Order: sequence, then structure tokens, then C-alpha cells
Amino acid sequence: MVKKFFNTYREQLLHLAKLYNVIEIKSYARSAKRLTVAQLELILIKNRIKLPANRFSDKAIAKQELRENSITNIYLSLFIIFFIGCLISVRPYIKNVVNEVKFTYVAEEYKSPEKKKIKKDSKKEEKAKLEKEKEQTEKYDNTVSLNAETTKNLFEDLGYDLKGVRGGQKVKPIYLTKLPKDLNSLGDTKDKRDLFIKILLPLILDENEKILSDRKKLFKILGKNFNTVGERVWLKRRFKEYKIDDQDTAKLKMRMDIIPVSIALAQAANESGWGTSRFALEGNALFGQWTWSKKGISPKNQDPNKSHKVLQFQILKASVRAYKNNLNTHNAYKEFREARAQMREDKGKLDGLQLTKYLEKYASIGKKYVEILNDIIRKNSLTDFDNSNLLPTKLKKGIAL
Repeated sequence: MVKKFFNTYREQLLHLAKLYNVIEIKSYARSAKRLTVAQLELILIKNRIKLPANRFSDKAIAKQELRENSITNIYLSLFIIFFIGCLISVRPYIKNVVNEVKFTYVAEEYKSPEKKKIKKDSKKEEKAKLEKEKEQTEKYDNTVSLNAETTKNLFEDLGYDLKGVRGGQKVKPIYLTKLPKDLNSLGDTKDKRDLFIKILLPLILDENEKILSDRKKLFKILGKNFNTVGERVWLKRRFKEYKIDDQDTAKLKMRMDIIPVSIALAQAANESGWGTSRFALEGNALFGQWTWSKKGISPKNQDPNKSHKVLQFQILKASVRAYKNNLNTHNAYKEFREARAQMREDKGKLDGLQLTKYLEKYASIGKKYVEILNDIIRKNSLTDFDNSNLLPTKLKKGIAL
């Protein structure tokens, strides 16, 4: 007779149960329930089956049960570790969602309730209007100006402060449609300058992000051997937007790039008197752009031999967009674009202080104008914002006030 060897005492008990056809143990096995050694022994004794001669001591049985349950404990521990790891990994996402909810809720409290409805046109006209809106400027009817104190409170409620932004905090995507009329009441102080920067920073970053998105798409299209009809249409529209008649892709790559935040802030501060000039308050003219044919504001005590006006806009965002288009398309800033492209090729990143020297033609005072810009950038540490980013939000247009 061949003697059967068992690895464990439990296996001996199960073998006995099978040998004597113990129904109770079979039913437990079918229900996927795992019996302990003590339970197996009890069932065998009830069925008057003699236990093995090498029966374990109580201490040994307890040790065996502990071993048998160890795998379950390991799996449970692994599950708990996995669960805690998941909580840690999703914490930033939860934090972003909470911030977004808070941001939306607080910002909505400051929104004007007076908002006119845009008239609905035919499908064709609506499509054309949406495209024009994307290409040029979004039109708002609720151009209500918040006062300086309310604007400061809004930013405080949203946790939006420049110290945090300089430390890497994301910029809240809240877009004021007009500057506070009483901004000048703050005097020539740091408070006024900081408030002006807070107002403009989201507007500039939003425009830059759109350009970078288009630039990424452009390089993707140019890297393909064949382009779809949609891609060719998109290219045609970009050539028109950047005023390139000969459809030269090299020109498009050079023109389709951002304006460093430090330069945009410095020019806006200089041209608008930190947001207190008549042109800025009456016409949202942040960058002092001239016009001879479009709607604008005539300078006071203007020379009779001059007929230019300062270009005005319905909202601040439109002023920022027009400024971007001006630097990216006008012949006067060709050297600026070439230097920017070379800097991209050499360093990858743009240096605002290095690029200001190519903006002599922006003002009649030439090199003196460049010195003024550099002085504003250095004194207010504006290069700190060159690498700033907007807070990601599901609200495509952020909050407009």
C-alpha cells in the first residue's frame, strides 16, 4: 500500500472528509467557504471519524490558521495601500475642482445682472459670426466698470495675488471688460500698479495661450505630407489673420508667436499711464494704437495738421488682441519678429528685456522709449510673469466682468 504524504495537517483532515464522504464539508466547499482546522476537526468528530494520530497541538493549530489567513491579510493590506495611493494621486485633481467651483461661485457674485441677449441670425450668418468672433474679437454687452475697491476685493476673494503668481501659482482666468474708473484714486502707489497688473495679466496670458495653441497646430500641419481639407482651410485663415498674401509658411511661423508678458505689461503701463489715461478709461485703449479711418478718440489740443485718433475698443481683451496683431504683422516690427524667431531657435524661450530694443519704432522717441520700457520691467520685476500660466478651467472663456 502506497502511503500518502500531506504537506499540512489541514490536508489530512480534508482527505479524511473526502474518504468518508462527509456531506457537510462538501457543501461548504461548494459554497466557496473556507473552514478552519478547528471547524474541520469538529465536523469529523461529529461524524465519529477518528482524527489523525499526529494531531497538532492547539498552539500549532493556531499557528497553522494564522498562516492560512496570511494571504488574505496580504491582499487586504495591498488593497488598502492601493486605495491610499489613489487618494494621494487624485488629490491635486480634487483640489483643482474645488478651486474651480470656488472661483466660479465667487466670480459670479461680481458679475453684472444686466446682460443683453445677442440676436439670433440664420444658421449661415451665425456660423460666419462665430468664425469672425474667433478670428477678431468677442463682443460683450455687459461692459460695466467695477470700481477699484470692488476689483481688489474680488481678487482677494479668489485668492489671486501677485506674490503667489511669482511663486508659480496659476493665474485665475477672470477678464475685466473695462478698467476701474477710479484707479487713479489709488495714487502713484504699488497698490495701483499691482491692481493694473492683476487686471491685464489674465488677458495677455489668454491671448498668448491661443497663439501657442495655433502655433502647435501649425507645426503639426506643416510636418505632414498630406493635409486634409479642414487643415488647408485653417491655414488659409491663418494667412489672412497674419496678413501674408503670398502664403509663405516661413513668414507665418515667424509671425505666429507670443509677445512676452513682461513687454506687453510694460507697454500697456507706459501707454495708458498704468490704466488711468483718458484713452484707456473711455476707449479701453491700453497700447496707444493710432487710426485714421476707424472709430477712435481724438487727442485733446491736437495739432491741426494731424488727423490721427487713438483706436478705441469695446472691451479690454480686444485691445490686447489688436496689440498682438500689430506687433506680429506691421512692417515696423519686422526686426522684432526676426529677433524673436532667432531667440526661439537658439534658446527655446523668449527674453523680454532682450527683445525691447527692437521696439524703437513703436514711439517717436526711439531709443528713449526702449529705456523707459526696460526701466518699467526692471523696477516692477515684470519678467517674473513671463512663465506664468492660466488656471485650467472647464469654463472656456473664464469669467468676464
